[in-house]
Amino acid sequence: MNTLADKVAVVTGSARGLGRAIAERYAALGARVVLNYSKDKAAAEEVVRTIEGMGAQVVAVQADMSRVADIERLFAEAKRAFGKIDIVVANAGIELVETPVLDFTEAQFDQVFALNTKGTYFTLQAAARHVEDHGRILYVGSSTSAFPMPGMAVYGGSKTTPRYLVEVLAKEIGPRGITVNSLIPYGVDHAGIFVDPAAYPNERKKLIEASPLGRMAELEDVANVAEFFASALSSFVNGQHLLVNGGASV
Repeated sequence: MNTLADKVAVVTGSARGLGRAIAERYAALGARVVLNYSKDKAAAEEVVRTIEGMGAQVVAVQADMSRVADIERLFAEAKRAFGKIDIVVANAGIELVETPVLDFTEAQFDQVFALNTKGTYFTLQAAARHVEDHGRILYVGSSTSAFPMPGMAVYGGSKTTPRYLVEVLAKEIGPRGITVNSLIPYGVDHAGIFVDPAAYPNERKKLIEASPLGRMAELEDVANVAEFFASALSSFVNGQHLLVNGGASV
């Protein structure tokens, strides 16, 4: 199935976790993919080999998405490699959990907001400048921005602000036929802080118990929705925030 044939997709933070799952799904659908990683070159090279094994074209670009100059360079290199950009997924982020309001530090606040908020703002700005007409822009948020939870003040706050930008940008560039939406996942097994099955057992237990489906999200659940937003099926969905949380209320 080549529903994304002739499309070029840029996926930030795609050396592992959600970003990798989305990048590999787009490649399987026929897209040419621009991977992005900050530090782990070996992990990015592994994803490159996987995508090349599908017969898809791919390049990996090192760029720190908290730095505007690096964001601009990523988009320039993407266009240099493939000549255009049709899809952008702003996925790069960092998590901070189990940190009460009374305990977070200025350094933690600055680090999280630099990537999750500032980085996402300028990624979406660059996407708006470079994406082809009738393209797709997708922000990967967090359900903590919809359901505030203890210990998540900094992380949830940093993921909330870009949701507003999604709605503004959807109105500003909608006349070009470009859609801008948010994918808001629940806690995802094998991604983020849950890469290690033994990590954060209390958080994992709370998420499973709160889900009507009795489980956390899986990488495939998120990739399925990312596929929808990148395809023609979502052509009249714009400025929306889709919770991928199995009906949970936390």
